[in-house]
Amino acid sequence: MRLDFHTLDVFTDIRFGGNPLAVVLGADQLDDAQMQTIAREFNISETVFVSKAKQPAHSAAVRIFTPEKEIPFAGHPNVGTAVLLAELKTAGLDGDGHDSIVTLEQQVGIVRVGVRLKSGEAGFAEFDAPKLPTDAGALPPVEKLAAGVGLIAGEIGFENHKPRCFAAGPAFAMIPVRSLEAIEKAHVSHLHWAAAFQEQGIVGAYLYTRRCVHTDSSFHARMFAPEYGILEDPATGSAAICLAAAVHHFDDLPDGSHKHCVEQGYEMGRPSTIKLTSVVRSGELETIRIGGRAVRITDGQINI
Repeated sequence: MRLDFHTLDVFTDIRFGGNPLAVVLGADQLDDAQMQTIAREFNISETVFVSKAKQPAHSAAVRIFTPEKEIPFAGHPNVGTAVLLAELKTAGLDGDGHDSIVTLEQQVGIVRVGVRLKSGEAGFAEFDAPKLPTDAGALPPVEKLAAGVGLIAGEIGFENHKPRCFAAGPAFAMIPVRSLEAIEKAHVSHLHWAAAFQEQGIVGAYLYTRRCVHTDSSFHARMFAPEYGILEDPATGSAAICLAAAVHHFDDLPDGSHKHCVEQGYEMGRPSTIKLTSVVRSGELETIRIGGRAVRITDGQINI
């Protein structure tokens, strides 16, 4: 059996930036073990397996695997897969641009992704978070958290932002960091990681600061998830959804639409840009929207 695959760089409009993604098409006959083996072979943060949708009105069913395990939802797989499927569907059609809705069935539920394609530009995709984040509670003492990411306690927290756990499907330890210099030197400290994070049942640690590389960015972020085979992630849409909850929680956003630009991946040499929109109504988060571009890099076939 031969299956077509494509790779894309997601949350970027340039090749070899952003977060790499592998998408395997026609995966209906693969079992769980085969999918995990293929994901481990690609050895990038996530691999998507596309099969026929259960509902005819939907575009496809997808499953998402890290090199170590399956996950119910992630941001950049939805952006990259939707752009790819839209491009394949519109290949050869006349016109300078095409807008479409790609509807993906996945473990977290149905995700509808709006895609904008324009000749000469990287495709842009945007979707509403299928689940709004919930406050998943307090984390261990700040000294323990800091040790887990190679920092000291005084480098954790800014303004009134404090470490907190939020979950929108996957749960993340949201860790505000005081300065760009501090977040740049952060790393997984294997000696202290388990005590700080693994025992909490979270996917990973998401560090963020208002100090950014670019003046038009709102936050600079990094994400570590070694238990999932991701020592560091270049761009993390699912964690950005939780960031929206943290910002609303600590900044008490007023009613209306709030747009933020999140930069990530710079320490890895893979700069990424995530467009994050929060809609607040009657003091509560009503909608969180994630958007970004994706660039196709390679295609080929896998022999099974």
